[in-house]
Amino acid sequence: MTELLTGDLPLLKSTDGRPALCLVTGATGYIGGRLIVELLRHGYRVRVLARNPERLKDHPWIDQVEVVGGDAQDAKALSSALAGVDVAYYLLHALMVKGDFETLERTMASQFGSAAKAASVRRLVYLGGIISPGQEASPHLQARADTGSLLADSGVPTIELRAGVVIGSGSASFEMLRYLTERLPVMTTPKWVKNRIQPIAVRDVLRYLVGAAAIPEQVSGVFDIGGPEVFTYADMMQAYAKAAGLRKRWIIPVPVLTPRLSSGWVGLVTPVPYTLAKRLVASLKNEVVAQPSEIRNLIPDPPGGLTPLDRAVKLALVKIKDARVETRWSDASIPGTPSEPLPTDPDWAGGSLYKDVRVVRGLDPVETVWARVEAIGGDNGYSTASWAWELRGLADKLVGGVGLRRGRRDPNLLQVGDAVDFWRVEELQRPKLLRLRAEMKMPGLAWLEFGVEPDAETGGTILTQVAIYAPHGLLGHVYWWLVWPMHGLVFPSMAKTAVGKRFFQRA
Repeated sequence: MTELLTGDLPLLKSTDGRPALCLVTGATGYIGGRLIVELLRHGYRVRVLARNPERLKDHPWIDQVEVVGGDAQDAKALSSALAGVDVAYYLLHALMVKGDFETLERTMASQFGSAAKAASVRRLVYLGGIISPGQEASPHLQARADTGSLLADSGVPTIELRAGVVIGSGSASFEMLRYLTERLPVMTTPKWVKNRIQPIAVRDVLRYLVGAAAIPEQVSGVFDIGGPEVFTYADMMQAYAKAAGLRKRWIIPVPVLTPRLSSGWVGLVTPVPYTLAKRLVASLKNEVVAQPSEIRNLIPDPPGGLTPLDRAVKLALVKIKDARVETRWSDASIPGTPSEPLPTDPDWAGGSLYKDVRVVRGLDPVETVWARVEAIGGDNGYSTASWAWELRGLADKLVGGVGLRRGRRDPNLLQVGDAVDFWRVEELQRPKLLRLRAEMKMPGLAWLEFGVEPDAETGGTILTQVAIYAPHGLLGHVYWWLVWPMHGLVFPSMAKTAVGKRFFQRA
């Protein structure tokens, strides 16, 4: 049964009269992390399935949800996560997986649907991508459509919502739009900029997702969702420029830019790495316009209507400016990848492990030093040797890595799982320990660790900065010694900057 909320969306109830229990997958992803907040706000009980539960510990909602640790491909974990669930949100994708990501996506969807059926889940809700009728879908969009079909074939009533470009702070599509428009006042572009597209604000996507929970169980199907306006991609860039207070952009479409060249160009100019850019760009070859459906009768528009593009852009930019970006595309876990080792794991025993250790003492208090450590990267930079980090970021971009342009979610505060340029926050014990895992391209694994402790002798702080590298094969060893001279330039200044102006090297 359903009950009308204080607002205008109905609340689904479990058979025992309590608010329905909703399972959210993809909680570390862009949409999943925000959906959890909205479901809780609307009164639902929420359970989360996460491969790495420790990455959720710093989220403000963690004490309000139940967390089940496990992989979506693990039958036991799925059974545990789906037990007693009324509505399951399937928000998993494998876009960042190299190679045959399509097969992985189909396998995960099939397994999830079967497990949901066995657990007697009442409703599946899935967010896919719009596919225009009569046009050949890109591999990415075809895999998305196949995922929806496999979920529906499970026999569990399924609502598949299909969206195009999602406009909101931190989404990959918005980051592409933002960086292309802001960085290139004059640009030669592929011919796909003439294709029509119907963007939708992330707040409206979340409304549709929450509202889908209470749609009558006899209703299933595919429903396109879109904002109130249709643009060409070029017009959308101009609309962004206007909303952001920028001058009109000069956009010159040319027919010679192949999808491969376009992807490389997007990968260099924006924070989106080549692998993801290639798959997103391939999806732009077709028009992305929502087809009429009954969704707006099943889930009425919010008071005041759906969000127009200019307002969606302004809302996103305000959040970026005020450092209130809740989730980002770059913070998502990648399915199908093995558990990440730690530099202290027994597997490294007896193997080669290079370390660069810097211990510096300063007179500033622990809280001041820690604030500098936690603010590392993004617009704050790393040290006085900024050019060296920029050079390493460019080299990473050129070989298909993420580079430095991912920045950070918040300029001052971190949480486990955050992306920081080409690092990932792996461990955070405020104000004692920060460990970053490198995600740049290299023949090995690397970490950068900061330990902060009080100095009983001076009343100040002792900072221990350690760069750790585990090489893979001969090339890994060669790589360490090639970059070793750069360590003498970047690591001392980084440690000294964190401690403050008054410091001395520990004997």
